[in-house]
Amino acid sequence: MMVTTQGSVLRLLAWQWRHAMLFAAAGLLAQALHFAPGWHHLVLPTMPLAVVGAAVGIFTSFRTNSCYARWWEGRQLWGRLVNLSRHFASQALTSFSPDVAREVIARHIAYVHLLRCALRDQDPWGDSDVVRWLDETTRGRLRAERNPCYALLHEQREVLTRACHAAGLDEWRYLAFDTTLAALLDAQGGCERIKKTPFPRGYTFISERLIIAFGLLLPFALIRDLGWVTVPLNLLVCGAFTLMSEAGRVLEDPFTMFWNGLPLSAMSTTIEINLRQRLGDEDVPENPKPDKMGVLM
Repeated sequence: MMVTTQGSVLRLLAWQWRHAMLFAAAGLLAQALHFAPGWHHLVLPTMPLAVVGAAVGIFTSFRTNSCYARWWEGRQLWGRLVNLSRHFASQALTSFSPDVAREVIARHIAYVHLLRCALRDQDPWGDSDVVRWLDETTRGRLRAERNPCYALLHEQREVLTRACHAAGLDEWRYLAFDTTLAALLDAQGGCERIKKTPFPRGYTFISERLIIAFGLLLPFALIRDLGWVTVPLNLLVCGAFTLMSEAGRVLEDPFTMFWNGLPLSAMSTTIEINLRQRLGDEDVPENPKPDKMGVLM
């Protein structure tokens, strides 16, 4: 996720260079045809294009806002996961012996890293954090599961049930653990729902085609009054529509490794740091920091 305001107009144009060239070429073509003999009549009325431009703006904004809602929901779910992890660690430390609490918390740290890999479509069995927190036997057992995150959470519940009985905890404290695990499973399910339900393709297709059509026709409505200014103006107006549409596209999946994706690695490491400090570990990782480009992943 980009956490700084670094950037430039040239980078934006380089990002969308194909559309930038198309809109600039449309403006140059309109200017060339307008001054060519016999083509002076090739001027479009502004009113229909103004209506189309307003419709494009509304449609593109709706799509972008809807995609941002998906991104923000993903951030809320992971924020809840952070808080649930802290609460779960406190529950374990105040209910069980130090050895049992460490086992339970270590399994939860592995679960968080495993969920991060699953949402990013990464190989969890080659991830250093997953390998560090899960032994080879557990990894081999989970490798055969269709949903290893749920399988690991199920194992966690089995261990907690036995630990609660061994510690002689009353049913209310056991119910508190069960409520926390249900909330963790609910957060995981919400993330999986976002990941596995893509935004309807029709919105993307219609938005892109409308912007291109508008960018090709707009210069022929402006050329008579603006002349050569039509070229940069067409690039500005239609480029703005394109960037709005692209902002929605890159926000559609909040769990990607693109610069707009949620910083799942940073949040997973934050959970690990918080929980290990409660265990009294001293060799905890450093707090996550953005890279030189201002991106925190």
